[in-house]
Amino acid sequence: MLSRSVLLLNQNYEPLSVCDAKKAIILIFLQKAEVVEHADEWIRSVYTKMRLPSVIRLKRYARSPQRRILLNRRNLLIRDNYRCQYCGRTAPPLTMDHIIPKQVGGKDTWENLVIACLPCNNRKGNKTPEQAGMHLMSTPKKPNHYFYFQHFFGCKDDLWKPYLFLK
Repeated sequence: MLSRSVLLLNQNYEPLSVCDAKKAIILIFLQKAEVVEHADEWIRSVYTKMRLPSVIRLKRYARSPQRRILLNRRNLLIRDNYRCQYCGRTAPPLTMDHIIPKQVGGKDTWENLVIACLPCNNRKGNKTPEQAGMHLMSTPKKPNHYFYFQHFFGCKDDLWKPYLFLK
């Protein structure tokens, strides 16, 4: 029960991290954090009982380093929902495709890379989508740090949804 995941928010309600219930209870008893949302379960000791926290908020603002999401194949697959951005196919093999080809000066950036199925990637070749007569299903963009929480920690509790902008 003490290993249950708890969402840790900064003073301004921005998601900071996920910790276990034991660490959350320690922060609450040290008066460094307050409970925002309770879980349905209770924890008991010899002298007291309390509801397990699901979401806690720090009482003081903690500066957090700017989270940088690495540009790699795995993160691109997550961003593009494991779907070819030209035809919508989800069947493997899926590849990374440069919208503006590297030979024409295209860079390895979030805005220039998409996931494509092998037939679409071969059809596009070393051309831009316009030259190949193909259209992107969505405009690629760099994900923000909320994307990180939504996809890497996931929403382990429905009480987290408003704080991870999932509602």
